[in-house]
Amino acid sequence: MAKEDSHGIQVIAKSAAVMRALEQHPQGLTLNELITHTGIPKSTLHRLCSALQEEDLTLYQDGVWRLGTGIVRLAASSHERVISRLRPLLERLAWRTRETVDLCVFRGQHTLLVDQVMSDQELRVVSPLGTAFPVHMTAHGKAMLATLDDNAVKELFPEEALIRRTDASHESRTSLLQELEVIRSHGLGVDLQEHAAGVCALGVALNTGGRELYGLALAVPDLRFERDLESLRSSLLQTRAEIDALFGEARD
Repeated sequence: MAKEDSHGIQVIAKSAAVMRALEQHPQGLTLNELITHTGIPKSTLHRLCSALQEEDLTLYQDGVWRLGTGIVRLAASSHERVISRLRPLLERLAWRTRETVDLCVFRGQHTLLVDQVMSDQELRVVSPLGTAFPVHMTAHGKAMLATLDDNAVKELFPEEALIRRTDASHESRTSLLQELEVIRSHGLGVDLQEHAAGVCALGVALNTGGRELYGLALAVPDLRFERDLESLRSSLLQTRAEIDALFGEARD
């Protein structure tokens, strides 16, 4: 292999390592934190991040690096077929509930937000497109994990201890597996301020007939969640049934 070709492959591999690290840390990482996660030398890493920023693939703001909007556009475009078919149903669900509707795709220990219909209420939950959510802390993520068997979940989380964001997050893989067993009986995931304080959610996994696994969530401020729980649950399950019918017709 020519020296130039080898160098180019190394640059691609390092760029991929940077973007994977940033995907897993949507809050952003400092340069030193990126060094820890990627093992790339500081001078090389700074040049690489700057070059990626010129292509809109990374963004430096408030002292941290994040994924740029170019990545969000690429992610959305790769799911355009599903998004375009689901969009009317997402809008209808948002209209019924007046809460934010999130469509995410499964990415191992995280899910990636690829489409959203925002609530029209003043107090609402909104996340930027491209946000990576920890799969074991979110309603839709747990619903997607529940479609896997326990061995597959254990492969995703080889350690017993789990990363936590709030006091409500699962501490152990054992407790997560116990909840997944319950979710398998009805298909509905619940997030009671596990991912973020003050935010609750209901979520389901979707059968779109393709290779990708998608999840749908209603993200709700905790002040309204308990009061509206039954109507939110009914509306979300109705939408899941409509999506199953839509893609079932396409598979027939």
